[in-house]
Amino acid sequence: MVLPVVLDVDTGVDDACALLLAAMHPSLDLRAVTCVGGNAPVDAVVAHTLTVLDAAGRPDVVVARGAERPLLEAAVDARHVHGEDGMGDLDWARSSRCADPRHAVEVLRDTLLEAAAHGDSSSLVTLVPLAPLTNVALLLRTYPQVAAGLREIVFMGGAVEVGNATASAEFNVFHDPEAAAVVLDACADLAIPVTMYGLDVFYQPRVSLEQARLLVAAGGHGASELAGRLVEFQCQRFESTAATIGDAGAVCAVIEPGGVRAERLPVRVELAGTWSRGRTIVDRRDWGGDLSHDPHGQARSSIDVCLDVDAQRYATIWLDTVSGGMR
Repeated sequence: MVLPVVLDVDTGVDDACALLLAAMHPSLDLRAVTCVGGNAPVDAVVAHTLTVLDAAGRPDVVVARGAERPLLEAAVDARHVHGEDGMGDLDWARSSRCADPRHAVEVLRDTLLEAAAHGDSSSLVTLVPLAPLTNVALLLRTYPQVAAGLREIVFMGGAVEVGNATASAEFNVFHDPEAAAVVLDACADLAIPVTMYGLDVFYQPRVSLEQARLLVAAGGHGASELAGRLVEFQCQRFESTAATIGDAGAVCAVIEPGGVRAERLPVRVELAGTWSRGRTIVDRRDWGGDLSHDPHGQARSSIDVCLDVDAQRYATIWLDTVSGGMR
C-alpha cells in the first residue's frame, strides 16, 4: 500500500535529508509540504524546500509558507548547526518555483479534508512534523474536523533523556513549547494517534563520509549528489567521519515502523521551568497504582515514544532511496 503523507518542515540539513526520502520512496505518496520558521527563517525554509524537491524530481508537490514565529516568543534559528544559509552553505542552485498562495494551515486543512471525503482508510494521511509544531497547533485548534482525514501524527521532537537546545529541551519543542503542548492536548481531545521520534533515537541512524562521497560522485545536481553533500557538510562541521540522517529517521519510522521500539507513555511539555522550559516530561514510572500523592496527576496525552531504533536498517533505507536504488 502506498501511504499518503504530508511533511511540515523547517528545512535545514536534516529536514532536507527527510524531504529527499519522503519524495522518492516508492511506498510514500507525498501530498504536500508545509513550512514553518525554525532552523532558518520561514522564507529561507520555503526556498530550501522547493530546491530539495526539484533535486528529487518532484516539482509537483505543493509547498506552502506557514508561521514565521512561535505562538508567544520571538523566533530563533539554528544556523550555527545548519550553516549561514540554513542548509549547509552548499551554493546549490535555487528553485525558480514559488510557494502555493495559500497559507500552510489552509493547505493542511484542504489536504486532510479531501482525504476525509474519500471515506476509506487507505486515503487517510500521516502527518510528519519535523519542525516546531506551530502550524500543527494552529491547524488542530482552528479546524479540528481535519482529524477525520488523519491516520496519525509522527513528529520529530522531544526527548526522554537529554536535550540539545538546552540541557533539558530538544530544539523543535523548545522553539515553540506552547505549540507542542497544544498539539498533544488537541490530539488527546480528537483521538489522533501520535508517535514521538525524539533525540533518544534521532542521532543513531548514521551515514559515513565515505558513503556520502559515493553519493556526491553521482553528480548532475540530482538527489544523490545533494544527499551526499548534506552529509559531507555535517561531517565537516562536526569534524566527524559519519553523520546522522536526523529527521529522515522519522520518515523511516513511517515507512518501516517495526524498525523502532516504542512504548505508550504519558507525555507533558514543561512550559514554565527556569532551566527546563520546553522539556518533554515522559512518565516512565513502572507502577500503576494510587496517584493521589502526585499533585500533577497523570498527563492527558499518552503517545508512542520511540526508545530504540534499528539504526543500520534506517540508514540503509535512506541510502538506497536517495541513490535511486529503490526507484
